[in-house]
Amino acid sequence: MTTKYIFISLPEDAGEGLKPAVGDNGTVLPFQIPNFKIGTLDALVQQADDLTKLEAACEGLVSRVSDSLKTLLDGNEDKINQQKTVNDKPTDNYLRSFSWNKVRYRADKPIAELVDSLQKEMVTIDNDLKGKLNQYNGVKNNLATLERKQTGNLATKSLTPIVDPSVLITDSEYLETHLIAVPTNVKKDFLKTYENISPMVVPRSAYEVAKDDEFTLFATTTFKKHSSEFQQKCRENKWTPRPYKYVEGGKEEEKREFERVQKEEKKVWGEALRLSRTGWSESVMIWAHLMALRVFVESVLRYGLPLEYTPNVIVTTSKASQKVKDSLDKTFSHLGGNAFGRDKRGRITKDDAALSSEMAAAGFGENEYTAYVYYEIEL
Repeated sequence: MTTKYIFISLPEDAGEGLKPAVGDNGTVLPFQIPNFKIGTLDALVQQADDLTKLEAACEGLVSRVSDSLKTLLDGNEDKINQQKTVNDKPTDNYLRSFSWNKVRYRADKPIAELVDSLQKEMVTIDNDLKGKLNQYNGVKNNLATLERKQTGNLATKSLTPIVDPSVLITDSEYLETHLIAVPTNVKKDFLKTYENISPMVVPRSAYEVAKDDEFTLFATTTFKKHSSEFQQKCRENKWTPRPYKYVEGGKEEEKREFERVQKEEKKVWGEALRLSRTGWSESVMIWAHLMALRVFVESVLRYGLPLEYTPNVIVTTSKASQKVKDSLDKTFSHLGGNAFGRDKRGRITKDDAALSSEMAAAGFGENEYTAYVYYEIEL
C-alpha cells in the first residue's frame, strides 16, 4: 500500500473535531503555513487556478523522477527508497514535519512571485533531468552495440578478433573475398548452391573461417564486377554478408573503445543517479510548498478574513483514505451551510439542484467538492 497525505484546512472552531473524525485510520499532524501577503479577490481566484495546474504538473514531475530512479536502479525497491530522500531525510519524515522554507521562499513576497519561482524551479529540474537521461541512454545504447559486437553470434559480432587476414584476397584487381554468415542448419545447402547463385563465383572457394552455436562463417571469392549481385542473392537465401576490412591493430583498438565506453557509461550513470536523487528531493519539496500555498489560498477564499483556520496533514494509506474521507464529510458537512444537503452517511443529496449547479459551474464533480479545504497526494 502507498502512503497518502491529506492536506486539510478547517475553521478554528471546527478543528477539535478532526482527530476524532480520523480515528485509527490515519495520523493527524500540524501543517505549518505562514501568513502570506493577500492581494485582491480576483488575484486569489486566479492564483487558485494557477496553483491547481502547477500542482498537477509537479505531480507529473515527481512521477518522472521516480521512473528514472526505477530505470537506473533496475526496479530494486530497497535501493530506490534509499535514494528517495528530501533534504537528506526520508520523504515521509519531511512531509510529516513540513515547515515553510522562509530562506528560500520569503513569505513576505506576493503569492504570484512565489508561484512563479516554484514553476521556474520545476522547469529547471525537468530539463536537467531529461538532458542527463538522454545522455545516459545514448551512452548505454552505444555500449550495448559494442557488447553485441563482443558477445553476439557470427551474424552480428565484430569479426576483427576472428578473421585471419590471410584468408582475404586484398591485392587482386579482379577478385574479392566475401564473408558470409550461414545458419548452421542450412550449411549443406549453402555448400551445394553458392557457386551457382550468381555469375563468376570461384568454384570451391568456400572456406570455413569460424562457427558458433547458430552460424558458420564462410569466406568465398567472386569476381568484383559480380560482387553486389552475389551478396544480394545471399540475402535472399537468408545468408548474411558480413562487410569486413582488415585494419592493422584493429583488435586492440576495438578493445580500447569498449573499455572507454564502459567507463563513460558508469560515469554518466552515476551523474544521472545523483541528479535523479536531487530531482526527487527538490520536486517533492516544491510539491509540499505548492500544497501549502493551495491550502492557504483556498482557506482565504472559503473562510474569509480575518485568517482563522487550522491547517493539518493526515497521514494515511491508499486503502484507508476513503474511510477518512467519508468520516470527514460526515463530521464537517455543516460547514457547507444550509445549501449543503447530506444524507446520514454525509454524502451530498441528489435533490439539491441549486448546490449541484453551483458545483458544476465551479468545476467540481459531486465526489470532488467538500465543505472544507481538502487536497491529497500519494507517494
